[in-house]
Formats: sequence, C-alpha cells, structure tokens
Amino acid sequence: MRCLARIPSLCAICRGWGATRVCLPCMQRFAPGEPRCGRCALRVPAGTATCGRCLVSPPPFQHAVAAVDYGFPWDRLVLGFKFHGALDLAGTLAGGLRDAVARARHPPPDLLLPVPLSPARLRERGFNQAWELARRLGPPSDPTLLLRVKHTPHQIALPEARRATNVRGAFAIEPRRRAAVAGRHVAVVDDVMTTGATAREITAVLQAAGAASVQVWVVARTPRPSD
Repeated sequence: MRCLARIPSLCAICRGWGATRVCLPCMQRFAPGEPRCGRCALRVPAGTATCGRCLVSPPPFQHAVAAVDYGFPWDRLVLGFKFHGALDLAGTLAGGLRDAVARARHPPPDLLLPVPLSPARLRERGFNQAWELARRLGPPSDPTLLLRVKHTPHQIALPEARRATNVRGAFAIEPRRRAAVAGRHVAVVDDVMTTGATAREITAVLQAAGAASVQVWVVARTPRPSD
C-alpha cells in the first residue's frame, strides 16, 4: 500500500511551514531539555539532581517531570489547547512530555492517570486535556479510575495560599476499583503544575489506596517568581 506524504503544517509558534504543529527549529529553541529537579521538576543548575527545597521538604510524590517552563511561547499554546479547543496541539505537547520522561530516566510506571475534570467542567470544555495527553504517551492509561468528586474554581484564578484548600477533598478513586491502584506504580498526567497543590492532593488519595509510588508528569512547570 502506498504511503501518503505528510501534509505540511503551519508552526504554531513561528508560523513557518514544517512537518509538525511546532517546527523542529522552534522545538530546539524553546524546548531545549534543561536540567530539572527530579522531585518537583523546577529548573536546576546542570549536574543537580534535587533542588535545595526538595532536599529539606520533599513532596509526597516520588518524581516529577516537565517538558518546558510555563512561559513564552508554551503558555499561549497550553491555554489554546486547554480553553479554546486546540486539539491539534495535543500530539506536539504529548511528544514533548514523552521526550522529557525519556530524559529523566525515572522508573517506568505501570499506569497513567490523567487529572480528572468535574462533570460540569467536562461538559463545558468538551474534553479533558489531561486525558488527551495521557492517551498519547504510551503506558496503559485509564481516564475513569481517578475521579473529581468536587467542582472547584480554576486554580489559575486563585492565590497560591488558597490552592491547597481549593482542591482538598476534590479527588477520589472509583470506589469499586480501588484494588486497581494497590501495589501499582502510577504516573499522574496534567498540562501544567504551578504550586503542586493538585499533585499533592492526588498523591495522598493514591497513597491511601495503596499505590506503591506516584510520579507527576506535566507539559509545563511554572517557575518560581525568583527564577
């Protein structure tokens, strides 16, 4: 059977023509694969495995991976993907995350769980951006095992001090399937991690259900204000 030629695509960053939704020169320029803390995924100096903050007060999840910083041009692309239905970006964003996971070389998970949306938010948006990423990443993924049981305001609209309270009690394991988590190595997938409040809350839920370990995989990590 004859193979169809790849249709050229307009790069979402530079607007030049290329083979993918973000062209190779822009990926090399804006997603260079910088060193990141293995626990929280913030950028660190070369040769540093864990940042000072995580050495003193490590997060409850074992590892975190991020492909890029949440800043130009990725903030615009992620917002378009998440809030404006730009599903044509899903493959590129998932591919960048897949490359970051390969560079990090953490132990592979048994299962990927996308951060869920509440039913009301899912109806409003029409899709779950975390599931669109997770299902393209390779390991087995399940969009129905982890539930959002409380509708909450967008985290992006809240000050840092209120984000942990906002998501407290917002997640649960599907009650009839808790055994599917016990003893499993799990990676939680989302588009952006800012303070880590959502990741911490979900990690606590998974650990309570007996997960052997939890990683957090995100496309973009919000830098500290001092960075």
